Amino acid sequence: MGILGEFPDLFLTGLWLTVQLSILGSIGALVVGTVIALFRVSPIPPLRWLGVAYVEFFRNTPLLVHLFFLWLGLGALGFRFWTTDTFGTIFRAAAVGMALYHGAYVAEVIRGGLLGIDKGQIEAARSLGLSFVQTLRYVQLPQTFRATVPPLGNIGIALIKNTSLASTIGVAELLQAADIVESRTFRSDEAYGAVLLLYLVLTIPASLGVNWLERKMLIAR
Repeated sequence: MGILGEFPDLFLTGLWLTVQLSILGSIGALVVGTVIALFRVSPIPPLRWLGVAYVEFFRNTPLLVHLFFLWLGLGALGFRFWTTDTFGTIFRAAAVGMALYHGAYVAEVIRGGLLGIDKGQIEAARSLGLSFVQTLRYVQLPQTFRATVPPLGNIGIALIKNTSLASTIGVAELLQAADIVESRTFRSDEAYGAVLLLYLVLTIPASLGVNWLERKMLIAR
């Protein structure tokens, strides 16, 4: 679209920030989700209760509310995400919000994968003298990650699209770039059409990558 050539800096900056949010959010969600999933299958009751509370809290509340809380709520308490730069604080609040929110969905996927492991393998690991943690590390988690590639990939793609909500707290990602261009030109169809194409540039390769990784994991198994 011609409008991309007229405002390359805005769109490319928005695209870059969207990519950064997607990568940081996905990594954070995978780490948080794995920890919460381990809590949920833990033999320690308080950890299981904490895992359940986390998942239910984030799955039953809107992402947008969490973004505003992390930015305005914590900001009102003086918390600035280890930086005094306003734009840096906004970006970090958005990245943390993406990770925490999507981590709840990742946790349920990983928990399902852990529970799907054949109990005979777990019993065999225990008979060999492996502890609970060693069984998770060497037997359950490797198989779980291979088996859950498709749903985890879907969560990652959903996260890419949900980064558009970061514009509501001031992150200059793709949607805010389109808002700025539209306010300057009043060519809303072109501005948002360009953003639609740029999102496809991100999500279609991600989808193809998930499909490739799924086939690769099936061969490995």
